[in-house]
Parts: sequence; structure tokens; C-alpha cells
Amino acid sequence: YMARNERMNIIANPNCSTAQLVVALKPLHDAAIIKRAVVSTYQSVSGAGKAGGDELWHQTRGIIVSDTPEAVTFTKQIAFNVIPHIDVFMEDGYTKEEWKVLAETKKILDPKIKVTCTAVRVPVFVGHAESVNLEFENEISADEARKILREAPGIMVIDKREDGGYITPIECVGEYATFVSRIREDITVENGLNLWVVSDNLRKGAALNSVQIAETLIERGLLFPKAT
Repeated sequence: YMARNERMNIIANPNCSTAQLVVALKPLHDAAIIKRAVVSTYQSVSGAGKAGGDELWHQTRGIIVSDTPEAVTFTKQIAFNVIPHIDVFMEDGYTKEEWKVLAETKKILDPKIKVTCTAVRVPVFVGHAESVNLEFENEISADEARKILREAPGIMVIDKREDGGYITPIECVGEYATFVSRIREDITVENGLNLWVVSDNLRKGAALNSVQIAETLIERGLLFPKAT
């Protein structure tokens, strides 16, 4: 993609929720071709900047001492709550955040993939999580998917089928990898899988992704104009 747009001097850095999603989906798409993806995001307040973290902190502290929480950064109380609304609503009923996941996933992976998304803000300071349901054109088992993801760069598979054998947002804070857990076959559809995808949105979703893009540009000789 960068090579095709060498002369545009513009590189699109995907949204943080899209970044971790496509890291997990790309090796699976290469192996079995994803037809459809249903994504539910559980996004931390740090996605709304410092004001988001401050509001969660002040509301939580206020509720403990019986103060009435005031919603300023978010449309409703975020402490001890979840909000199915991130960014502005669009005419079709999706929010702009959901639209970004749809559009960017298709742009990065394959325009033929059908994608739908519900983006939810949760009372977590750092770390985005996603519940992902996939339908493939070709057969792929949970064991095959687990092996593919374990061998893929930038991915850590934490998937023990026991209590606590999975990753949560608080455990990925400060980490650069995209973590995948709860890999299992969807019993309702042929060639279907379910995944739980988690990453530190301030690292992989923002800082690291930008650095990796710059490193790739340098490696391909696209960052600086060639001498003529």
C-alpha cells in the first residue's frame, strides 16, 4: 500500500481499535480468507485522552464518598458503567468510531470482507479489548488458528482453557504485543471462529504503530526523497 502511494507523502495510521484487530486478523485471513467479521469493542477511557482518565478517576472517587457524578467528557456516567457510544452518531445509526473499524479493516485487509462493529466505552484506564466473531471461506479449526497466531509476529497467544487462562486489559498495560485469547470454533456457522483480542491502546494502538510505520518507510526508502 505504501509503495503504491509513494508520491502522495501521506500515510494513514489506523485507529487504535483497528490496529490491534487487523494484527490478529491478517494471519488468519492469509490462511483461510475471512468473509465476515462481527466486532464488539470494549475501549478504555484513555482513548478519549487525559480528560477521559480524569473523569473516570473523579467519578469513581466521588461515588465512593456519595457525591453525584458529573458527566462532562462522556455522554453518561462512565464510572461503574458501560457506554455503547464512542464518537458522533452517523445517519445510518453507526458511530464514527464504529465506521472507522469497518472502513479501515476493509482498506487494510480486503475490501471484500463484510465487517460490522459495536464500539463500547468501559471504565478501564488503559487497554482496549475486542470480542471478534469470524466467518471464513475455507475450513480452519481453532487449533490451526492458535498455531498460526502463535507463529505470527507481534502476537502473543494466552489461551488456556481454564479459569484465568486468558488475557485482560490490565495485564497488557505497558506491553507492545497484541494478545489473543478464547480461541474457539463458532458452533453456529461453518468455518467460524471466536477470538478475544486485547492490547495497550497507548502503545500498540498509537505510539508503537507510528514507530513501526516510520521504520517500514525507512527500510523501503520512502521516508526521504531519493537523490536525482
